[in-house]
Amino acid sequence: MIVRIMGEGQIDIAEADLDVLNALDGRLEAAIAAGDEDAFRGRLHDLLDKVRHVGKALPDDSLEPSELILPPADASMDEVREMLGDEGLIPG
Repeated sequence: MIVRIMGEGQIDIAEADLDVLNALDGRLEAAIAAGDEDAFRGRLHDLLDKVRHVGKALPDDSLEPSELILPPADASMDEVREMLGDEGLIPG
């Protein structure tokens, strides 16, 4: 699965890693629902760090279509809330 982190580029994620990413996504959603800015910031960084860790960065000139778009690390809670779908940022 090709994921784009806004402002960073594309990362190829194995399907086997989606469960752990979905768990982190759920924690991020809970922080947003609670309106907890500190927890939100930590959960967003946890999710993005895990995507970077388990994924393989694609070359900058890659033209692969992105299946998921993730917000940048400095996104606001409102910006991320607008990006959330029915299944969070990472559909299960």
